[in-house]
Amino acid sequence: MTIQLHDTLQGKKVPFEPLEEGKVTMYLCGPTVYNFAHIGNARPAVVFDLLARILRRRYQLTFARNITDVDDKIIAASSETGKPIGEITAKFTKAYNDDMGALGVQPPDIEPHATQHIDVMIAMIQKLIDEGHAYAAEGHVLFDVASHEHYGELSKRDLREMIAGSRVEVAPYKKAAQDFVLWKPSDREMPGWDSPWGRGRPGWHIECSAMAEKHLGDTIDIHAGGQDLVFPHHENECAQSSCAHGGAPFARYWLHNGFLSIDETKMSKSLGNVLLVHDLIETIPGEVIRLALLSAHYRQPLDWSAETLAGARRQLDRLYGALRGIEISDAVRAAAEVPETLVAALEDDINTPKAMAEFFALARALNKSNDPAEMESLAAQMYAAGELLGLLDSDPEAWFAGDVKGDIASGEIEALIKKRDDARANKDWAAADGFRDQLTEMGITIEDGPGGTTWRRS
Repeated sequence: MTIQLHDTLQGKKVPFEPLEEGKVTMYLCGPTVYNFAHIGNARPAVVFDLLARILRRRYQLTFARNITDVDDKIIAASSETGKPIGEITAKFTKAYNDDMGALGVQPPDIEPHATQHIDVMIAMIQKLIDEGHAYAAEGHVLFDVASHEHYGELSKRDLREMIAGSRVEVAPYKKAAQDFVLWKPSDREMPGWDSPWGRGRPGWHIECSAMAEKHLGDTIDIHAGGQDLVFPHHENECAQSSCAHGGAPFARYWLHNGFLSIDETKMSKSLGNVLLVHDLIETIPGEVIRLALLSAHYRQPLDWSAETLAGARRQLDRLYGALRGIEISDAVRAAAEVPETLVAALEDDINTPKAMAEFFALARALNKSNDPAEMESLAAQMYAAGELLGLLDSDPEAWFAGDVKGDIASGEIEALIKKRDDARANKDWAAADGFRDQLTEMGITIEDGPGGTTWRRS
């Protein structure tokens, strides 16, 4: 069966065929490193980490995810904090990689930094000028959108309508409002590099085009990112790269994940509902967050709520519960294959809801089995499936004991249970009830029996 992917440019699901047999190149727009990543930033990182895992089963994949470490937001953060730009970008690059790692996101094969590719950007800009697709004006270089007849095809926008509907005041150095910046001047307080157009810095869009060209070639197989990047970022990348490469397509397949909302409300700083992954992983296991991000089909909107997380936690409890107490030999585990039905679901445009249904079918079969050999085989298949999905990375006993990073430690739970037991022994029923309520709020159910008090996660 051929892998099927939904291509934004064609507007439909199509069979995937790489440019070079047996090899695939993929580029994902990475973070602008001036702050911690929020949960919306994590969705493409997790989704396309899963796609990379799927592709690696069949192909030799070269996967690049960039770091934007020169940007006006970074300059603003430096001005506000008084910290050097290099200190800010180094801190948040490490934080991003650490936080995504906590969600099971594997490192890309290549992680190009924008500041290390200025020469490549300058060369591409000069080529666009030479080919008549860009022009220099007052220290700026701008892409001439009217010079590219296919502009707007990716985002399904008509350039004539964009021009007619423009309400943006045109800068005096621009030929048209739609023309976008490839290079802009820097003052002495800003980061800057010498160029044929004066000291300056690159525009955002040219960065990705240049880094993709440098590491993956003129035409790449897959370009991925969030739906919010289709216009203008990816549209502009598409235009400038094609024009710089004699009309060759920049990417053969464009994949975009859907928007993420918070409790059915758009996430924004003004509403104060921005959730940082760095904060979430302090109290929530990374696997729970990962599964929550994969709970909806990647192209569909995803609403993030307490119930989204609780549902993911319950699902993982079911999976780990099926594996609890089962011993698997190294030989059986090494020979285990992911069930073909689960692989087929993932190869059908990353259909994670269907793949998870197949995963639970496997868990149900394990729960019903009484044959030791069959149980060992099914458990090994579950771990193989978990490895593909980026799940089941913990020991089942540690999972239920809470000895998982970001989870409530079992020692904390046991301490509260002891306080409750002591209160009951002293007939302080109000205090005992208070400790029970505290445990309930933590998602812990306790049961009193002849052998003492036992607990489980709700």
